[in-house]
This record gives sequence, C-alpha cells and structure tokens, in this order.
Amino acid sequence: MAQINVTINGRSFRMACDDGEEERLHALAARFDDWITELRSAFGEIGDQRLTVMAGIMATDQLAEMEKKVARLEGELLAARRDSETSNDQLQSRDAEAAAALDQVAGRIEALAHGLSKSLKPS
Repeated sequence: MAQINVTINGRSFRMACDDGEEERLHALAARFDDWITELRSAFGEIGDQRLTVMAGIMATDQLAEMEKKVARLEGELLAARRDSETSNDQLQSRDAEAAAALDQVAGRIEALAHGLSKSLKPS
C-alpha cells in the first residue's frame, strides 16, 4: 500500500492509498483544499474545523447533485432503450407484414404467369 503526503489548509497529512492511486488522491486533496481556500476567501478566518466541515458539506452537496443527475440519466437511458425496443418490435412487425404482402403478390404473379402460359400454348 502506498503512502503519500497531501496538503490541506496549509497542513500536511500522511495518507495511505492503493498502489497506483497516488495521483488521484493528490488531485482529490487539491480539490478539497481549493474549496477550503474558496470558503476562507468568502468568510474569512472562521476556524479550521468549521472550514473543513463547510468544505465537506460542499463536497457532499456536489455528490448528491451528481447522484440525482445519474439517476435522471439512468431513467432517460432506460426510457430510450424501451423506445428502441418498441421501435424494433414495430419494424419487425412491419417487415413481417411487407414479407407477407410480397408473398401474396408473388403468388398472384405466378398464377397470372401460369394462366398466360396456358393461354399462349397452341392447342
């Protein structure tokens, strides 16, 4: 397991992560630190713990919004799949109707051709 140091709110924290996840954890820590910096700019020095809690709430809020978006998009995808299946079923039905109509026309043409060949044969 890898060990890295991240800096959040001017403090260094040693953290463990899976091998290969170091860059991702650094990026997440930097993003979290950016939120704390943003909050400090907006509210001034209100205490490290309060800034950390507010940044955590911001992260949780973004997560909740993303979860809503994912749920909405999953619903839209499901509806699109259903529409696609309905369209495919309709196409298959129309194809079957067209094939049946072509069979009927082919049968009529064959009957006409047979009748014509009989009438054109010398007796």
